[in-house]
Amino acid sequence: MHALGRSERKGAPDTFDVGGFASLLHRIKRETANSIYYPIFDRNIEESISAQGEVLPSAKLVVVEGNYLCYNQDGWEALAPTFDETWYLQVNEDSRIDRLIDRHVHFGKSLDAANAWARGTDERNAQLIAATATRADFIILLD
Repeated sequence: MHALGRSERKGAPDTFDVGGFASLLHRIKRETANSIYYPIFDRNIEESISAQGEVLPSAKLVVVEGNYLCYNQDGWEALAPTFDETWYLQVNEDSRIDRLIDRHVHFGKSLDAANAWARGTDERNAQLIAATATRADFIILLD
């Protein structure tokens, strides 16, 4: 992320390996005989660690969580065929901001830096994500 000059935009759609993610999802959708391993993001080190998760051949349901699953640009549109349903969780704005600030503080940011990040970079990403809500099959309102 740092080498690409995107550290200050972390979480934006182009800061993900969407092509790799799409390949993984397509493989999960069609593969039935073998376990499939996938990376897990470790917030303690702010890095993904490969092969930390496993989808077993016996899996009947795979739930995928992510901010840009309904985004339809820059390669994200390749994900849509892999989903049987999409759900958008809409959280109360104040609660969303408070949770983001708490998470950033928990993982080492000062309160001021966490507040600035949540209301800056995170907010820009949230607006982009919210614009995709109508693409979801279901919208769930959370307080």
